[in-house]
Amino acid sequence: MCRHLAYLGPPVTLASLVLDPQHSLYEQSWAPADMRGGGSVNADGFGLGWYPEGDAAVSGGPVRYRRDVPIWTDENLPGLAGAIRSGAVVAAIRNGTVGMPYGQSAVAPFASAQWLFSHNGRIPGWPDATLKLAERLPVADLLSLDAPIDSVFLWALIAHRLGDGVPPADAVAAVVQDVEAVAPDSRLNVLLTDGEQLVATAWTHSLHVRRTEDSVTVSSEPFGGDGWTAVPDRSLLVATAATVQITPMEGRE
Repeated sequence: MCRHLAYLGPPVTLASLVLDPQHSLYEQSWAPADMRGGGSVNADGFGLGWYPEGDAAVSGGPVRYRRDVPIWTDENLPGLAGAIRSGAVVAAIRNGTVGMPYGQSAVAPFASAQWLFSHNGRIPGWPDATLKLAERLPVADLLSLDAPIDSVFLWALIAHRLGDGVPPADAVAAVVQDVEAVAPDSRLNVLLTDGEQLVATAWTHSLHVRRTEDSVTVSSEPFGGDGWTAVPDRSLLVATAATVQITPMEGRE
């Protein structure tokens, strides 16, 4: 499966999150430590999403850099990641599910308006298992999916609820539970942020959180030293740069 992380806090370089630390996302691409459900490398692409600082933020939305190659093959990445600073970042490395298409459009983070989204996991039986859920989406949404993969479909379900004004945590929790109901044993670790608030789930795959006085980092695997806490399975995490709340998802209405 994939590995991903999200950060909210004072502006830092992308390299300080993705490349430089011990057991960074870069290292996890070829040496992950906790790949539940199979897989030994995450070499099917990588993506970085961030919210620009200062004058560059005039557009108001996030910026992405995605490639459908192993992260270690991109010679431009060290310079790019060392030069860009942001206080809100989502990054992912992909291990594509067998049978799913490959390509840059299939690499997280996915984006719409102010949102960035990443999914670590899979929906077994997709797409047949999720046909009833697909009926809830406008045809235009289905026809305009970035890629015909389960992660993008999951994002479409969540984005549709966000567009209807559902609070982010409620949208994520409802969709995760809906998908699990029609496709049992789904693996549904997700990250969602608008640059101010972060919503994450631990659903089968590992997830860890690290807090400081002014930042929050969530990651599939710990990196860069101590201070990490494992998020219990089937939990919902809602955070800002200053707060973290973790609640069980089972039984949530």
